[in-house]
Amino acid sequence: MDKYFKEPIHPFDVSEDSDIESILKKMEHVSFQAKNLYLVYEIWKKMLVSECTIFLGIAGAMVPAGMRKIFVYLIKNRYIDCIVSTGANLFHCLCETLGKQHWKGTANVDDTELFKKNIDRIYDVFAKESEFRECDNFIEKFATSLDCSRPYTTREFFYCLGKRLNKSSKEEGILNTAYKYNVPIYCPALGDSSIGIAIAKGKVEGTNNLTFDIIEDVIETSDIAIKSKYTGVIYIGGGTTKNFIQQTAMTTSVIFGDYRSHKYAIQIITEPPHWGGLSGCTFEEAKSWGKIAADSEKVSIYSDATVVLPIIVSALASSKVKRKKIPQFNIDKQKIEMDLG
Repeated sequence: MDKYFKEPIHPFDVSEDSDIESILKKMEHVSFQAKNLYLVYEIWKKMLVSECTIFLGIAGAMVPAGMRKIFVYLIKNRYIDCIVSTGANLFHCLCETLGKQHWKGTANVDDTELFKKNIDRIYDVFAKESEFRECDNFIEKFATSLDCSRPYTTREFFYCLGKRLNKSSKEEGILNTAYKYNVPIYCPALGDSSIGIAIAKGKVEGTNNLTFDIIEDVIETSDIAIKSKYTGVIYIGGGTTKNFIQQTAMTTSVIFGDYRSHKYAIQIITEPPHWGGLSGCTFEEAKSWGKIAADSEKVSIYSDATVVLPIIVSALASSKVKRKKIPQFNIDKQKIEMDLG
């Protein structure tokens, strides 16, 4: 048969007895983003059964949209090993961990009226500004407990914050769960969030003089990559979190003289590549930088992550796939020791 006609499309066959895993398997034989959804599932499973360290990049308003418990599940079951997140997602997660809530809203609303009522809107999600201010105060007070005579990595800061939340939290969240399971968290744009604002307020008022060593974050993540047999990446959205993980492959070449290009790669994005931005950058383009391995297994799915994540993670959970070897991080505030085998 001609090389262009290897396999026909199989129309999706509806079954009243289908579970989520069997639905995904049927999507292998259709096309467009449905087939990509199946490939996300398959490549993520391959990461789990190989000797792979899995980086998760979190951008976008995932926690306000209701994804918090999915991230908690991923951490507890070690479906991911290292998190790079926006400060905003970590702040919103801290709020929910402390018992605050995000509320169902609508995009069809008078935003001037919301401002007058101290209601913040994230598309169709509402939040109480008064509760955010309470969480700002929590962070500002927490910062006063730290030794400000030296700089902190963002990983160390969030380890300490997770430890603090572990004592007083009302819910499981990213920070307190990552602390309990020794999963490192990095935040390359910490200042671009309410966490940064709260720390800044304390600094202006003289309650803390906290500083951060962002460069040590770069060194630590490259160290994780160089000590790993393979690395895999899962990007939810793009921007800074995606690039910070992408660049570990290049950093290893600069520091250690050895490219550690990512072997497995998944991205869930909505941005197209033709604007030239990092958020829509294809994995093919990333190969030119050495960020993605030439023989990598990869897929980009163009979809809302709030649709994709619940389906994929539920399917992984029902498959009961087990890790072949889980990278171990021994985290003790100022240092991180790794046994990545």
